[in-house]
Amino acid sequence: MQIFRGAALVALLLAVAGVAAPAAWAQPAGVDITAEVNLGDDGLLRVTETVEVPEGGEFRQVLPLRVQVAEGVQRNFQVTEVSAEGDGEAKVADDRFTIDARPGSSTFKYTVHNTVSDATGAQVFQWTGVLNTDVASINATVSSPSFRMGVTKCTVGPPGNPQNCGDIRVEPDGFAHLEKTDLHKGDILDVTLQLPPDTVRANADVRDDNAPDAFSPTGPVWAAFGALLAAVAAAAGYVLWSRRSTPVAAEALDPLVRTGDHVQFASPDGVLPSTAGLLLDGHADVPDMASTVVDLAVRNYLWVSVAGDADWRFSRVNPPDGQLTAYERAVYAALLPEGAEAALLSERRGHVDARAVRTALIDDAVSAGVFIDRTRRGFEFWLGIALIVFGLGATATLALGPQRHALIGVAIALGGVAALLLPRYLPSRTALGRELTGRVQGMQRGLDALAPQRIPAADQELAFSRALPFQVAARRGDQWVRTFRELDPTADGSPGLYWFGGFEGDRNLQRFGAHFPYFITAVEGLFRPGNQR
Repeated sequence: MQIFRGAALVALLLAVAGVAAPAAWAQPAGVDITAEVNLGDDGLLRVTETVEVPEGGEFRQVLPLRVQVAEGVQRNFQVTEVSAEGDGEAKVADDRFTIDARPGSSTFKYTVHNTVSDATGAQVFQWTGVLNTDVASINATVSSPSFRMGVTKCTVGPPGNPQNCGDIRVEPDGFAHLEKTDLHKGDILDVTLQLPPDTVRANADVRDDNAPDAFSPTGPVWAAFGALLAAVAAAAGYVLWSRRSTPVAAEALDPLVRTGDHVQFASPDGVLPSTAGLLLDGHADVPDMASTVVDLAVRNYLWVSVAGDADWRFSRVNPPDGQLTAYERAVYAALLPEGAEAALLSERRGHVDARAVRTALIDDAVSAGVFIDRTRRGFEFWLGIALIVFGLGATATLALGPQRHALIGVAIALGGVAALLLPRYLPSRTALGRELTGRVQGMQRGLDALAPQRIPAADQELAFSRALPFQVAARRGDQWVRTFRELDPTADGSPGLYWFGGFEGDRNLQRFGAHFPYFITAVEGLFRPGNQR
């Protein structure tokens, strides 16, 4: 429904006649008013008003252009194309439209803007006003774009005793006529005309300080944030559910395998030390990469030897083969570039792409089905980006739209932020990874409780060496070396550790144990991010 209030169609009709103007003063009887009012398709009200003032009389009407219709609600109008002929003048000043008519005949023409507001059902032209002067007669004609204009109400009379006015009629051609005589000061005139909906363009200028702005918490906004909280709660529940089975080994696992009279170390399911370290703490870090260097030497791909007080030499023993994973080959190439038979550790500083090696380690674990790289752009990332972009667009659209529930878009964008943050709280281990992690933890418990005396002297060097990379990855390398500090590396018939040169002839690992931490620290430095030149 579209409603015209204050300066609406009939309101203007009567206001221009001088009966609704609060600033009009009482005049001698005999003022006659004739008005033609036309409502155009453009929503503008065009008025031609003729006022006949008897000798000795004077007439003034004042139409406020800013009308307080309720507490905090103001309606604004605009009057243009003002002209006056005869014994009168009209002007717009100080938010008022004023007409002054002296004795004689005066004709005024003007156009009123901002009289139409949107609603549903119909267009209703309503005016209720108090006559501030006696009026001998009113004769008005109203025209509009619709032929189906009707009268829904017309009363006139003193307060508390209004009478139906039978002098208003609508002709078949759509014109409405109002003829009324002998109206008295203090009478209340209430007229309502109705048109079909969407007859003219709405252009009302209503400033409602009480109305919610674009970012007010309206009902739909509360619903949107309720949905957001429900989604966040569901995501939090999923995170808790997915982290419910943190791998904890129920008991220690024996890391030794006995074959006849020999004893060997064996990792659970043949897991590599780097993968074991990745699963234990959920991060691909430098101890994992250092453990791979030791493992490559222990498995006879490299030979490590002391080269001075603070340097070591890597020498090629066997080339990379199909037994090595892509990650292990990346570590091998980082130590010995293609074509090099040997290289000093100091020479390789600044030439190792630590990021590429780390990525290769994670890729191997992902390919094995035991790990998920949560730092990569997966479904949650693209969902979050899509929600943020859509939410920002919805915020702008709703802020400018008629409903103005802009905070709905903010809720959607916040949902996108939550989706981006979700992977940070999800576990990196898969179900298979959690199961394998439990076995690795059990293996670590078994290694911590292992006494060297359980291993025959001839097998101690190999068992110690094969388990050492796993202890390096678990940051227990120093403890493991101390446990085997009395190991005699010559017991197998060779003069020293078969994979590490520099302490040949020693009958224990005392000097090796004091030297090894420096070697591991230097190797870890090769793979620290930011060390590449």
